[in-house]
Amino acid sequence: MEMAERRPATGKIREAQEARDELRTALKGVGITLPSLSLDAVSLAGDFPRPLVDLGRCAPEVARRLAEVLRRCSG
Repeated sequence: MEMAERRPATGKIREAQEARDELRTALKGVGITLPSLSLDAVSLAGDFPRPLVDLGRCAPEVARRLAEVLRRCSG
């Protein structure tokens, strides 16, 4: 892959990292931490990556807290 081809891929990865960080900050603001929040490694592979934010796993208490916050915001 040539340098010109890598730039768009790098931009997409950077965008996904920024989205992950924004989500982490927003969740922290309401007292929620998703310990496995990261970028999905498989989606970063290949010549033309399509990065995904992996929300990961969390304890049932965290899932309930997240559901509570979402209900409050949507109601």
